[in-house]
Amino acid sequence: MKKRFGILTALLCVPIWPLLAIAGDFDGSKPLVCTVIEASECIMGEGCETVAPEEINLPRYLWVNVGQKTVQDKKAGDDARKTQIQSVKQVDAKLILQGAEQGREDVRDGFGWTIAIMEDTGQMVLSAAGDLVAVAAFGTCTPY
Repeated sequence: MKKRFGILTALLCVPIWPLLAIAGDFDGSKPLVCTVIEASECIMGEGCETVAPEEINLPRYLWVNVGQKTVQDKKAGDDARKTQIQSVKQVDAKLILQGAEQGREDVRDGFGWTIAIMEDTGQMVLSAAGDLVAVAAFGTCTPY
């Protein structure tokens, strides 16, 4: 009887093992490349509209390296735009990354941003807010 229970328990756990391995890919332990699929821009008094990421200077691909605390628009190179991750938290099965950018010198275009990556699927939500403008973008991440 104990042997049957042990085998039954092992068989019931087998379908969970692959999910546990996948979940580890999106917890910040591995570098990720995230693809922006859809984006919206909201401007106070004008409402929100769906835009192509390029229209709002948002890269289509984001290379996220939690270990190095960076998000950049190209995998490597001196000409890659790069931002520092200032906060990393794991909340309710989501990897939450946050930062802020000054923007261009002598222009009031600084903003704060958050990237939330679902640890079980790799789906991503990016939000950014500045002077009376907000951006929401949705996408998916994969380890590289």
